[in-house]
Amino acid sequence: MDPILDKARGQQNALERLVNYIPGFKGNNEKELRRDADRVQREYLASRLDEAKKYLDQIAATASRMGALDAINDVETARKRVDKVANRIRYADRGYAGFFDAIKVDEVALERVYQFDLALVDNVEAARTAAQAAPGSQNVVEGVRTLISHLDVMDGALADRESLLTGIR
Repeated sequence: MDPILDKARGQQNALERLVNYIPGFKGNNEKELRRDADRVQREYLASRLDEAKKYLDQIAATASRMGALDAINDVETARKRVDKVANRIRYADRGYAGFFDAIKVDEVALERVYQFDLALVDNVEAARTAAQAAPGSQNVVEGVRTLISHLDVMDGALADRESLLTGIR
């Protein structure tokens, strides 16, 4: 289900695999692996989204040379949304509950969180593609607005994910 988690499991050394057979320890070890995999995945997605800003910089430079103020305003809006969504991804609640957490996440909710996370990968790539295509498009402003709409979809999905994890939905 989670390729990063599977990779982390596969990279365990002999001692780590051996202690997984100790009753009670495997769960602890699995939680640590899940935490590490979740952190790595979130950081990767946030950094991929941050890369969209280099395309926005290209658009801003071209727009400023041409005096296209409407494009510059849209670029700044997109840049702020990229920062907001990347930070929401980077600092999102984890898809698991710790031993002392006030809110416990059940397995059904956790599966839904994983589905959100899988969709997030596709959404990040769609936003990057839109950002990459915007500088060369016929209507640059429309390209930037397409990026903004992808960012808004991700922002809404992240809000739904947060609601799910906090037990509101």
